[in-house]
Amino acid sequence: MRSTESRLGEAPGTSEDAAAPRRLTVRLAPGRSIRSERPGDCPVLICPSGRVPLNESAAQILALCDGTRTREEIVDHVLRLPRDEHLALDVREFLDVARERGWIVETAPGMKD
Repeated sequence: MRSTESRLGEAPGTSEDAAAPRRLTVRLAPGRSIRSERPGDCPVLICPSGRVPLNESAAQILALCDGTRTREEIVDHVLRLPRDEHLALDVREFLDVARERGWIVETAPGMKD
């Protein structure tokens, strides 16, 4: 029996029978940017609905969402070595929340808005 949910890093709607899953990269959603007004200020995510204050960790994770990395590449970059599975889970959960809130999108390389 096949799951109807897409596997991590696989484009929604693809199946196990597909020749190869598409590699989805993560980038900020259109109309979103990260800014710090002045040195020492906390970074903010600029959205059409307003500003969202970010802590340094969230800002660093979102800065990696530049369209060149997959979710797991972002996790690996944040963790470096040694691998901490609890921190990996936190980063994945943050990326899930960011996607749910419309801050980031996952697209196949070369796809435009």
